[in-house]
Amino acid sequence: MSPIDLFPRQSKLNVFLPFYYTLWADMVLTPTEFQVMQSLIFELDWLSNTDRELLIENLNPEKAPSPKTLKQWKKSVEGLDLDSKESLTDIALTLANKNTPEFSFSDSSIQSFRSAENALGIVGREARYIFREGHKTQTAKHQAESNFDIHIMTEFLNGEQSELIRKVKTIISDPTFSLREYESLAEQREQVLSWCKELARQGFGSWAYPEFAGGKNDMAGYFTIMETLSYHDLSMVIKFGVQFGLWGMSIYFLGTEKHHQKYLKDIGSLQLPGCFAMTETGHGSNVRGLETTATYNQENKTFTIHTPHPAARKEYIGNAALHGEMATVFAKLIIEGEDYGVNAFVVPIRNKNGSLIDGVKIEDCGRKMGLNGVDNGVIYFDQLVIPKDNMLDRFSSVNENGEFESPISSDNKRFFTMLGTLVGGRIGIPRSALSASKTGLTIAIRYGDKRKQFGPPGGDEVPVLNYRMHQRRLIPPLASTYALHFALQYLTVRYLNHSEKDAQEIEALAAGLKAYTTWFTTKTLQICREACGGKGYLSENRIDDLKNDTDVYTTFEGDNVVLMQLVAKNRLTEFRQEFSDMNMFTVANYLANQAKVSITEKNPIITRSTDESHLLDFNFHLSAFRYRERAILSSAARRIKRHIDDGMDSFDAFNVVQHHLVNVGQAYIERVILESFQEGIQKISNAGCKAVLSQLCQLFALYTLENNRGWYLEQGYMEGVKTKAIRKMVNQLCWDVRKDALALTDAFDIPESCIKAPIAQRNQ
Repeated sequence: MSPIDLFPRQSKLNVFLPFYYTLWADMVLTPTEFQVMQSLIFELDWLSNTDRELLIENLNPEKAPSPKTLKQWKKSVEGLDLDSKESLTDIALTLANKNTPEFSFSDSSIQSFRSAENALGIVGREARYIFREGHKTQTAKHQAESNFDIHIMTEFLNGEQSELIRKVKTIISDPTFSLREYESLAEQREQVLSWCKELARQGFGSWAYPEFAGGKNDMAGYFTIMETLSYHDLSMVIKFGVQFGLWGMSIYFLGTEKHHQKYLKDIGSLQLPGCFAMTETGHGSNVRGLETTATYNQENKTFTIHTPHPAARKEYIGNAALHGEMATVFAKLIIEGEDYGVNAFVVPIRNKNGSLIDGVKIEDCGRKMGLNGVDNGVIYFDQLVIPKDNMLDRFSSVNENGEFESPISSDNKRFFTMLGTLVGGRIGIPRSALSASKTGLTIAIRYGDKRKQFGPPGGDEVPVLNYRMHQRRLIPPLASTYALHFALQYLTVRYLNHSEKDAQEIEALAAGLKAYTTWFTTKTLQICREACGGKGYLSENRIDDLKNDTDVYTTFEGDNVVLMQLVAKNRLTEFRQEFSDMNMFTVANYLANQAKVSITEKNPIITRSTDESHLLDFNFHLSAFRYRERAILSSAARRIKRHIDDGMDSFDAFNVVQHHLVNVGQAYIERVILESFQEGIQKISNAGCKAVLSQLCQLFALYTLENNRGWYLEQGYMEGVKTKAIRKMVNQLCWDVRKDALALTDAFDIPESCIKAPIAQRNQ
């Protein structure tokens, strides 16, 4: 008898048909499946030897049923009413009773079938879906919708800058700015320069400069322009930032009126391309250690700029390889053999026809991991003489008698005051990075919403964004992106309105958010790449450019690890000052209050609480973040003090606790992000927008707590039952936010020409 005739309609062997179809559906019969079925066959006493031989023969992997046979087996079951069937055995008995009603199965036979079903791992009512079409599940039903007004959300995110953002997006959506691939490095660099010239023509380059230089004296607008341009080509953004930000702002903030009048207008119009020459081969983050020299010559009132050895060459300088004509050069000021520390000087490097100035040698850095539209170069100076007026003299100068002068007597304070004026770069870079994250998430979430894969037996394929692990990958970064949007707005406002008193705090905040955001962007874009599978690996879908171009952001404006330590040292200074301002009575009260807080928050009821209202409560989130920040800071301070008390040098003490210091910085920044997000939500009146933003805020908070659950468990601040409940709530929030995920990326309002990726196009 052939396999197709194995179960003739009037045969009692029909009871085996659902089992055989289920086992052969994937065309693979495992040894375990064979053993289970063999045991069942020999256990049933109503089977004849001929029946057993036939059944065993058709469990032979070398005689698998044909596709036609499988379809017929399935078809014979499809006609049954399966809705009330709870197991494969129920289906098998129903089919047998239909075709051979005269045959009655004993209770022991039925139990044998059920035991075999359990041994095969077939899950209850799931069996019915193997034989039916149109199987619907909650996973399959979940789909994109919008529970808020996208336009209102966009306007809220844009705030007072809506009109400027619209203008910038209109320009970069013009066909002149079409993204494309390049035949050569030279072609890419020229295209980027051309775009920057057009942006200058639109007035964007001089936006932050005074009116006499063609600007609007609007620093907030400049940051907005940088952020919005970052939806486009990031080489263009960085060249824009080098020219109008680093080069132009160094003249603006470190120079005086004579420098402003002489240079700013031409810089803003890109008539005077320039560089920001700080980093040296031997010194990056440690600016105080720079070794390029600027030696003052009183006889002819000039400075001689010189590179004393190869490690002092200016390296990785944007605009240097091709286009820069002048540079702000940071060098040690030497007067009569005395070192007066690092100062800034305007130094010519090329003439108008592109030829190098005598005494200047430049090498092209060549191809990089990304940002290849930026012409980075290495600059050497060989006894190059510049006029005395080329010293940027806002904070220090050389008088007519050849003597060093400064309104700030402390070398350290002068140095940090000078660098503090340039902190704007640490605001522009994270805002640019976050735009790249928004673009990557838009591409990945759009693709995840329409890319279908797998599905329940008998059902349609399901969008991959409906799978819980896919949500786990993309939805928390979406929540963090919104959180960072509000935090960077908060940082920008603080920076633009800061006083001398809080300058160091703002510098630390900028350093921390720059590090946190750029680390986040690097991680998020990798997640987006993986979430798009092989399509994410194709250059046409943009994620490769976003990844490669933003990778260096983690070391732009300072290495992130170094910046986080700067943040920690600032927090330790504030911590120490807070105590130094207290008398013994207030110190005792403070410590008592801290103890009360710890006792209250470590109450067993709170540490174990899993109530939904508690887990979603903004106050609980903020209390937990603040507790972690304060505890880690106090612990770091105690460790450093203990090492120093034991005789260790303070430099060594800080080196020993570097990892701890990074955690201090991270805990502080996460608390600032959460506070900014919560405060931002209070400013929107639209109920739909407020509700979805609240969900995102809850997700950001709980996901962060989940990532730090080990620390909270160690501290006794939470118990295992609570951290498990937090994990469950994160899963639920991902599921809930998924339906709005597409709309939340639409609210970024990224121009379609900038998204560009075929997998994310609306018309496909």
